[in-house]
Amino acid sequence: MTIILYAIPFFFLLIALELIFEKIRKTDYYRVNDAIGSLSAGVMSRMIGIAKNLVPFTIYIILYDNLRLFTLPESTLVWVAAFVIYDFFYYWNHRFGHEMSIFWAGHVVHHSSEDYNLTTALRQSSGTIFSFVFYLPMALMGFDPLMLISVAAINLVYQFWVHTQHVPKLGWLEWIFVTPSNHRVHHAQNQRYLDRNYGGVFIIWDRIFASFQDELDEEPPIYGVRKALHSWNPVWANLQVYSQLVKDSTRTKRWPDKFRVWFGKTGWRPDDVAAKYPLTRVDLTKFERFDTALSVPAKIYCVFQYAISAMIAVYLMMNVAVMAIGSQMALAAFVVLSSVSLAWFMESKPIAYWLEWGKNALLLTAAVTLQIPEIISTVLFVGTLLSLFLLVSVKRSEPKASPIAQPSPPQ
Repeated sequence: MTIILYAIPFFFLLIALELIFEKIRKTDYYRVNDAIGSLSAGVMSRMIGIAKNLVPFTIYIILYDNLRLFTLPESTLVWVAAFVIYDFFYYWNHRFGHEMSIFWAGHVVHHSSEDYNLTTALRQSSGTIFSFVFYLPMALMGFDPLMLISVAAINLVYQFWVHTQHVPKLGWLEWIFVTPSNHRVHHAQNQRYLDRNYGGVFIIWDRIFASFQDELDEEPPIYGVRKALHSWNPVWANLQVYSQLVKDSTRTKRWPDKFRVWFGKTGWRPDDVAAKYPLTRVDLTKFERFDTALSVPAKIYCVFQYAISAMIAVYLMMNVAVMAIGSQMALAAFVVLSSVSLAWFMESKPIAYWLEWGKNALLLTAAVTLQIPEIISTVLFVGTLLSLFLLVSVKRSEPKASPIAQPSPPQ
């Protein structure tokens, strides 16, 4: 967690640099609504992870303490081995994340954006349940739990930079490492590119296990998933596929199919369910990215609101060890609910405007009354006042409804 916390400023610095490239090159890789949707999913994954990761880590420690086959020394060679072995298991975790329904349900969030930029890297899942089992063999091998956490964090940090369209192919590096080019393939929904390039740091696993696909000049990647999300809501992004699996499992009549829905190949559906409840798939020949219109004040407001939520999330992650469980849960819940409210705001749901008023009023009260560091209370107070001003501006910028023409009275 510490490595990721230290990396956060660099993540946002690189995002800022990519936005500068966006302006210079006049590309269209960023949209405010999609970027905030990705960033909100990332923040939510950190909040849920505070509680969710406790059980897997505990299991790892128990296996390490009681069943490890070796006691490995603290040496550079062991660290390098841990890094490479972790990436090997990451490859198989990632591959199953695409090829088995229950794993795909947890992983799909990362692929649901129809844009591809550095914010996509932070679009992490909150709903993975069983992925930790892939790394348990490292406990039996004798890799210290803290070593596992460290190499996992470094692996994740490495993957950030490959989520860009501004870096071309990198020559011989394409043969060994995951690069922006071969990871663009991984995020594409083109038939040729589906379920390819699973590596985290090393692309050699894909070459060894026949899952590699080169990026082709004649076929630009189309990003997103075949069953499009069509929402900015990070909670729904995490629940969408699980919801479909529950429906298919309960609707099918054959008992074996009720289990195969979960553990069969991704996309498989029972014949009786597929016939009665067909799903709409994206037609890539007529592909258009999901979008919702936002005025300039609305875009600025959304950026402000995400920044405030992110600040609260970082504060929680930095102080989680000294906070009471109740305080942890309250802050995490606020960040998650704030992300949902902001998503609804970007989708122009009528209730969202009033939810945003209520949320900002709550923040303003917290900034004045709670015993929190002065710099945070000041940022909250000023940021919330500016947000309320922008909310008013958003309301004023909304187009007025035209009066309904009344029929002329009979002469």
